[in-house]
Amino acid sequence: MNAFEYARAADIAEAVRLKAADPAAKFIAGGTNLIDLMKYHVEHPARLIDITRLPLRSVEPSHSGGVMIGALVPNSDLAYHPLIESRYPLLSSAILAGASAQLRNMASTGGNLLQRTRCAYFYDVATPCNKRTPGAGCSAKDGLNRNHAILGFSNACIATHPSDMCVALAALDASVHVAGPTGARIVPFAEFHRLPGDRPDLDNTLRTDEIITAIELPPQGFAANYSYLKIRDRLSYAFALVSVAAALELVGGHIQQARLALGGVAHKPWRDSAAEEALRGQAPSRDVFANAADVLLKDAKGHAHNTFKIGLARRAIIRTLTQAANATPQVQSVKTIR
Repeated sequence: MNAFEYARAADIAEAVRLKAADPAAKFIAGGTNLIDLMKYHVEHPARLIDITRLPLRSVEPSHSGGVMIGALVPNSDLAYHPLIESRYPLLSSAILAGASAQLRNMASTGGNLLQRTRCAYFYDVATPCNKRTPGAGCSAKDGLNRNHAILGFSNACIATHPSDMCVALAALDASVHVAGPTGARIVPFAEFHRLPGDRPDLDNTLRTDEIITAIELPPQGFAANYSYLKIRDRLSYAFALVSVAAALELVGGHIQQARLALGGVAHKPWRDSAAEEALRGQAPSRDVFANAADVLLKDAKGHAHNTFKIGLARRAIIRTLTQAANATPQVQSVKTIR
């Protein structure tokens, strides 16, 4: 780990001021990803800005009728918060599917959005990686790419986004509140993370002088018909091969609204409005769910070792939509797939 300077921000304004003065500096809260990256010499910031004293730890109703989540709320607190458990159980379930209890106790909500890929080549500084060193090449394309992207990838990068929480936030149509020197702005969740294109080193659209202050959930939480299913190599403390967040609003035996997002398959949580539109107005059935899966995966393409993900994702989508429609969501503490 490199030597670094340390500063502690007393409020949001000071945090923004410190970051604007040194855009290469890194904010640190829980540190569950940044410290690993520094130990592996992937990240080597000359300055860390401690934001743990900022007043960003509340979970409360928003003026729009939804819920506002402070960026420093620990993942564990968020998963078990009464407002989240009762109104947005899909988010609670996704959080509990991720990491370990110890990591969830430390990891912050804002930090979860900013965590970087777990691609082994990204972490191995002895191998070329466009995400780590733009223009160096992508070792995963011709390497061991079993865990890599089947959607939205580019010639420059086939890495995947690792978060479970973000898959649920994508399905729920959350928004990200940020602050910077020019003031505050709100970023729709779908616009926060980037596909790799020719700049895979840029994970998101956050400016170098901005800080995440909150995540806002809309009023509709799909608390009755939802499920989060995570398929992984082992039953706990593993990143997803494929994960699915499904949320339905059923009226008179038909799907009035549908939300569907995938994790473990792209550089960002993957949604396609066409797949959700294919569900709308339909009576729940395996054929309807299979059609939606085909729409969502229409552009999927495997690499040498991960073509199996396409079929796995299709089956997982059908299963998760079935769970949601039947109001029998996947129970994260049990692990056995219903």
